[in-house]
Amino acid sequence: MVTSVVIAAHNEAAVIDRCLRRLLATASPGEFEVIVAANGCTDATAELARAVPGVTVIELAEASKSAALNAGDRTATGLPRIYLDADIALSTTDLRTLSRAVDDSALAAAPRRVLDTSGRPLLVKAYFAINGRLPAFRNALFGRGVIVLSRAGRARFEQFPDVIADDLFLDSLFTDAEKREVKGVASVVATPRRTADLLRRLGRVRAGNTALRAAATDTGVRPSRKLSWLVDVVLPRPWLLPAGICYAVLTVVAGIRARRTGPGAAWGRDESTRTPVTR
Repeated sequence: MVTSVVIAAHNEAAVIDRCLRRLLATASPGEFEVIVAANGCTDATAELARAVPGVTVIELAEASKSAALNAGDRTATGLPRIYLDADIALSTTDLRTLSRAVDDSALAAAPRRVLDTSGRPLLVKAYFAINGRLPAFRNALFGRGVIVLSRAGRARFEQFPDVIADDLFLDSLFTDAEKREVKGVASVVATPRRTADLLRRLGRVRAGNTALRAAATDTGVRPSRKLSWLVDVVLPRPWLLPAGICYAVLTVVAGIRARRTGPGAAWGRDESTRTPVTR
């Protein structure tokens, strides 16, 4: 059984080689089908990906993650199907574990979420002290940069809609009983290196989530619980009140940015984690 890995990559020259070589470091020939959908790239993403044996590269002129995911899906032949962000470093063993995590009962799975806040400014650390404890992320598929679907899980939809929040879209397709968090695999999510980068990321993510919820025709998309940070995180842990205040202020500012950005924002990622910090 071949597992397909689809990576939508837009200007990922800083991380794509590391991502691919770690993925395939101990893979057997033909064990994984890895497809990099380079979209709207103006750097060496496609060339670097092609240099890794066993990787198929397709190129799209348009910078669109949804278009890249759909193009990768059309090329992919294997199931289970793993959708992976290029800045998430997984090993071959991690891929095998994720592939085994889905079956007839668990149609979708994601690794546990680990937030890297080392060396970040106080406001960024405060935000993620709250964010990392939100109940919305329990048994969820979003916020990890990695999602695996079984054959039956992939059959739940025809193609990715033209939205930013592709992970929230996939999460909406499955009940809690059909999803599984894989404790044995960690997705280390690099948090923004600067507060301004955090605000940019939040503005784009919130715009994408709002657009998806507005376009949804069913009740599968998780609703936004605006006071969850207070009710579920701070009140049971009063010592987190200072962090909670920072979280609330940053959230309000990000909401204003999201309204200004609108649903048409294209990529919605944090560039600071992909480029060296100048000191």
